[in-house]
Amino acid sequence: MKCVMIIDESLPLGLIANTAAVLGISLGAQIEGIVGPDVQDSEGKVHRGITRLSIPLLKGSSELIRDTREKLVALDAPDLYYVDFCDAAQKSKQYEDYRSKIERVPVDELRYLGIAMCGPEKHVRTLTGSIGLLR
Repeated sequence: MKCVMIIDESLPLGLIANTAAVLGISLGAQIEGIVGPDVQDSEGKVHRGITRLSIPLLKGSSELIRDTREKLVALDAPDLYYVDFCDAAQKSKQYEDYRSKIERVPVDELRYLGIAMCGPEKHVRTLTGSIGLLR
């Protein structure tokens, strides 16, 4: 299994961090076993489980993210989970605001800030193998 995130590199640092956090939480909630069990340190103190997989952050643009999302939808692979994050979500204060915006804003007017995917390595590599790391 392989997971990656593509984030719009033109975003300010705070929005890049927010986008990665939202996508990471969404992956953690949906991919069974991605978070390992709690561990104890040498003093017996608990450290909560973290992701078992490395999740590289790749650089992209809103257009690249939109194109990748369209390819994911067309691929229709049930073993490939993906989640996108767009400006409608980022600007919403509550989830119902986001839902309302998504339902009424034309799809071609959404500005994608990031997308995360997790699934078979061959699918993920095919979609993202030529995209550089976000630095």
